[in-house]
Amino acid sequence: MARVAAQLYGFNPRSPFTNSDKVHLDVKASHESKHLTRPKYRSDIDGLRAIAVFFVVIFHAFPLLCPGGFIGVDIFFVISGFLISTIIFANLERDSFRFLEFYSRRIKRIFPALVLMLAASYAFGWFALFADEYRQLGKHIAAGAGFFSNFVLWQENGYFDNAAATKPLLHLWSLGIEEQFYIIWPLLLWISWRSRLNLLTVTCSVAAVSFYLNVWEVHASPVAAFYSPQTRFWELMAGAALAHLSLNKRHLFRPFAHKFKVTLGSVKSAKSGHVTLHLDSVLSVFGATFIIAGLIAITEVKSFPGWWAILPTAGSVLIISAGPEAWLNRTILSNRILVWFGLISYPLYLWHWPLLSFDRIVKGDLPVSAGTRIALVAISIGLAWLTYRFVELPIRRQSVNAAKVPMLLLVMLIVAGVGYFAFKFDGLPARSAVKHAERINAQFEGPFWKYTKNDICLRRYPFREAADYGWWFCMASKDEKPTLLLLGNSFANEFYAGLVNNEAFHNQSVLSIGTCRPDGEPTNSDITSPCYGDRSLHQEQFIDQIIATSESLKYVIIDGFEPDKGSVARLKRRIDFIAEHNAKVILFLPHLRLNYDIRECFARPFNNNPKRSCEIQISERSRADAMFKAVVDQLRHTNTEVLVFDQNQVFCNNERCSMVRNGMPLLRDAFHISEYGSMELAKIFQKWVAIHAPDLLR
Repeated sequence: MARVAAQLYGFNPRSPFTNSDKVHLDVKASHESKHLTRPKYRSDIDGLRAIAVFFVVIFHAFPLLCPGGFIGVDIFFVISGFLISTIIFANLERDSFRFLEFYSRRIKRIFPALVLMLAASYAFGWFALFADEYRQLGKHIAAGAGFFSNFVLWQENGYFDNAAATKPLLHLWSLGIEEQFYIIWPLLLWISWRSRLNLLTVTCSVAAVSFYLNVWEVHASPVAAFYSPQTRFWELMAGAALAHLSLNKRHLFRPFAHKFKVTLGSVKSAKSGHVTLHLDSVLSVFGATFIIAGLIAITEVKSFPGWWAILPTAGSVLIISAGPEAWLNRTILSNRILVWFGLISYPLYLWHWPLLSFDRIVKGDLPVSAGTRIALVAISIGLAWLTYRFVELPIRRQSVNAAKVPMLLLVMLIVAGVGYFAFKFDGLPARSAVKHAERINAQFEGPFWKYTKNDICLRRYPFREAADYGWWFCMASKDEKPTLLLLGNSFANEFYAGLVNNEAFHNQSVLSIGTCRPDGEPTNSDITSPCYGDRSLHQEQFIDQIIATSESLKYVIIDGFEPDKGSVARLKRRIDFIAEHNAKVILFLPHLRLNYDIRECFARPFNNNPKRSCEIQISERSRADAMFKAVVDQLRHTNTEVLVFDQNQVFCNNERCSMVRNGMPLLRDAFHISEYGSMELAKIFQKWVAIHAPDLLR
């Protein structure tokens, strides 16, 4: 491993403020050079990169072992802000900053490994993923190639979002933020420089605004705070401010450094007598302490980034500011092994998560052995080294004016287009690998959402404007007052497909509002949710208004009710209100659910053996009925007109229960009935209605 070519600072770090006030730069050309100057190589920063990527990889592979490992990304942000800003500040001062050269270098640094990883993910997904999974992968490939993954992931977050572990390109959110920084920051600094503004003031102002937004947004909208560039830029700005101070303001710290040396110049050691204390070593130790504290204290349940992100950010700033000759930096971070991992940290970051995620997708919720995860990490290290050695280095060594830069742009554009094509055409269900499962796969997600595209409901009932929040579902079969209302959360909403596709109910005007609990109780702690706080009450009031003004309303189907303390009384008030307005209530008993994804009950594209049977013991149905029996008995005693329908008939006979019928999934995930299941349930409901509510068939 090559040793440090030179120190970043042009003075003795052990007396850090006694020589030049500016860093020396690795100028391969003279002062009049047209090329960008670059900071001299620091092996300790590569060592810090290695620590950061270790945190992230261990967190992803063994989350219980390193629950705060995601702070490695925050360390990366500080490093990027420092190195990139050092280049920009120094070259603006020399009047040698060139946008074309700057972005050419960024392209050569970032694109090769990213293109390779995206192409490999696309190729593996072609053979391994169902259509809906491949559709999402295509969207994420396009977003990753366009460097806006953070915005896509932000937009996807919600109740029906699939687990993070099943998104192979989830980790590209951080790369998106860095690229957005690379686009905005040089332009802002250049404009500020031409306007003769103080660049340190500009840097600190941007950091202050970003940090304020981060602290505010982490409580108002935690997902936005995590993915938004405006709430993350302050971490990059911390590195940028350090770069400016290192270049121009070191003299400001001379009095402090001198005082520190006088008051804490040495300590007594039993073995070697007096040992000199140096400011740089103390700074790096404090920095490491901050990072370790963050690693221990910060977990996924904390409001992050917020104030907590100060720990890894400040720690990184202190370690970098200490310089390459600080004891920690010189002896630990500059270790040959850490430096080697630092050199491959970028491709290692790119490769490790797709391998872990694809393994999770293929194996489903079945436990993954520690040996498998260790093997996957080892493979990602091997791929990272191969990528660095045979892809990154050859391209980066080429002249910035070489044709490889436009070629890389073209290839990335092609990758983005191919990904978007897979997304636009629903995951290419005609692929030979998944063609046999096209009908099955179509039930997992796609068909359900087409019913939400009909805008009749929101046109007649403008809930969005009235309540000032978005609704997940509002669907109406006819542009007229309802005769049949589906009321409840998403479990009520899932029956809409079966009703509107059943000829027996075509005369009914079906309105479905499946968002919050039917008893109006707030159930979601997410501030952005339609069911957060008083929003459930707002919804209840709007629905009551619909019931009160719909003289044609015959029946209200209530589904998704979960009995708990006080909920039966709230449900009874709702039922009484419905009865007062001459409508009848049909209460659906809760249906059975799985504790794993329904996909596991079907063979994957390259595996003919399903991992699960999708069968449930009949005792599970009996247990679920027993849990709800008290509610039914109480309502039958106080509200004799309430009808009760057992929707588990679609899953169960007298001997067993199965979530598969005629080779088709009755669920679309672990909890919600599929379109096919909804239609099968409607057939059973039709027979039941003919006996208990025949006027619904007229």
